[in-house]
Amino acid sequence: MWHFFPENYMWSYQIVRMISQSYFGGGEVNEILDAASRMKLGDYESFHHEWMRLGNKSLTTANDAMDKGYKETARSGYLRSANYFRTAEFFLQPDDERKLPTYLKGVESFRKGGELLASPPKAVNIPFEHAVLPGYYFEAPGQSKGPLMVMFGGLDSTAEELYYGPAQLLNERGISLLALDGPGQGGALRIHHIHSRHDYNTAGTTAYEWAVENLDVDPGRIGVMAVSMGGYMAARCAAFEPRFKACAIWGAVYDYNDVWAKRPDNHPLAKILQHIFGVEDMPAARAKLQHYNLSGVAEKIQMPTYIVHGEDDRQNPMDNAYNVYNDLTCPRWLKIIPTSSTGSSHCQVDNITVTYEMYDWLKDQLSK
Repeated sequence: MWHFFPENYMWSYQIVRMISQSYFGGGEVNEILDAASRMKLGDYESFHHEWMRLGNKSLTTANDAMDKGYKETARSGYLRSANYFRTAEFFLQPDDERKLPTYLKGVESFRKGGELLASPPKAVNIPFEHAVLPGYYFEAPGQSKGPLMVMFGGLDSTAEELYYGPAQLLNERGISLLALDGPGQGGALRIHHIHSRHDYNTAGTTAYEWAVENLDVDPGRIGVMAVSMGGYMAARCAAFEPRFKACAIWGAVYDYNDVWAKRPDNHPLAKILQHIFGVEDMPAARAKLQHYNLSGVAEKIQMPTYIVHGEDDRQNPMDNAYNVYNDLTCPRWLKIIPTSSTGSSHCQVDNITVTYEMYDWLKDQLSK
């Protein structure tokens, strides 16, 4: 992966992540690089400030275009600003009073942009325990009783972010997407205070049953997928909800406790991890992490399962992919992106096109 900041992987990863999403309307490459060049490495205030500056600039462009009746330009501005605001919120600590307003500003921008799409997504709120799981239904045009993918993001993802790539790539293959903030994610956490849980299959089953009851989809052609930490979530959902037709693991996670065992208590995402789990310190978070393991779980998956993983993944090492694959007893596919190739970093942000085979595979599986 190319490093804008050679000394700092985490910051460089976020820049490359944004560039990758820019190809799907989530930013503009030169705006992103200009913002990065203005940041003071290690100064999280400058990180937040530059993304907020870009978000407000794009939002102004969008509002001005709407005032003039130029809906296409407005749509582009709203969708860019939404993703800039999402990134501005990324490193804000849970007790920062700016965190929730920044998140909500991104959601509002995304919904304004989404309303201007040719096929606007439908905002959904799926009842779950004491509250709801928010998200979006991106219906593939011209589909009636067609296939559907249920998708969760990762540790830091929001349902809005899943538009910048997955929704578009699935829709153009005739597959609808139900993108959700699961427990510990997006609005489920920030608004409804639903914390993460190791038995993520409860959310998967809830999503499946809600989709069958409320959407114009084929109950026999619903799959589940997730990205980054979601690699654990998707596998867990597939293991305990056999009605899913296919499972796609975009970045494998076999033992999330092992991933964090290699990270110090002052890791940039440590406080965020605690917030996601609803605990006060890292020892309590590490106690929770011990349950996020697919040993004895992966072999329960019955449906065809596809794993894509980068050999140079510095967040979830390659052993995660090998361990999940080797425990599977179902029809299985494993695609490793070698270090010698672009796309070998975490979740292929350095060349998203290498994941297109996964979407083609899903098209084949859900057409049967």
